[in-house]
Amino acid sequence: MKRNSIFLGAVAALVIVVAGLWIFNSVLGEPQPASGPMTAIPVNVQPTSAPEPTVAANPTPAPSVETAAAATTPASIAPTEAPTASPAGAAPNKVIRYQIAADESRVSFRIAEDLRGQRVEAVGTTNQVAGEFAVNPSDLTTAQIGVIRVNARTFATDSSNRDRAIRNFILNTDRYEFITFTPTRIEGLSGSGALDRPFTFTIKGDLTIRDITRPVTFEATVRAESAERLVGVATTTVKRSDYNLQIPSVPFVANVSDDVVLTIEFVALAVTQ
Repeated sequence: MKRNSIFLGAVAALVIVVAGLWIFNSVLGEPQPASGPMTAIPVNVQPTSAPEPTVAANPTPAPSVETAAAATTPASIAPTEAPTASPAGAAPNKVIRYQIAADESRVSFRIAEDLRGQRVEAVGTTNQVAGEFAVNPSDLTTAQIGVIRVNARTFATDSSNRDRAIRNFILNTDRYEFITFTPTRIEGLSGSGALDRPFTFTIKGDLTIRDITRPVTFEATVRAESAERLVGVATTTVKRSDYNLQIPSVPFVANVSDDVVLTIEFVALAVTQ
């Protein structure tokens, strides 16, 4: 009987050790670093040039000699000098490509939890974000937004233990390094652009976290500080349960909210052709 008790005690101790090692490795172990710097996926810019003129069924007869001669007088000669610049603040009629400047941008998540009996808001941030836009300031309805990618391995909060739990257990960043948002529709953006005028609109698309993709809607506000520089913010709230994001059982943490607020604060710079 005594031997059985010793054997069971040894087995129990082994189970505890194995469980402890699993918890350490899967929750508190050192996560993989970012695989490299972020790069934007180029937008497939749609052509905005005027369509080729169609040939009429009954073409207009060639002009008479007198008409042709009149067309060569100085009053009807098309100007050959370059057009004058648009007035300050006027929107150019061309597509401009912008890329998010990571060193001036930030992506964050906010989630409420009980920490040591106090209700707090955990905030994680990273500047490892990449994306590209294409905008014709003369016609904002044609604006395009490419895939936005965030390196989930680089999120940081005010707790290194929380950071490791997020990367190793919640987001599984060793396997799923990037969170991606693929826009599918822009609503509420129209007219022409103007410097220092904020434009508020919505961006619908598909948000992928780990291996789960769900439709979400970002509320966005963007302002052009110059023709070469856009600043903006976009935010949405998602359900943690929609992405099967489980919280590990750790001491002092309880009642973690199901709502997660995601925010992108960005600066986008014109791409030099």
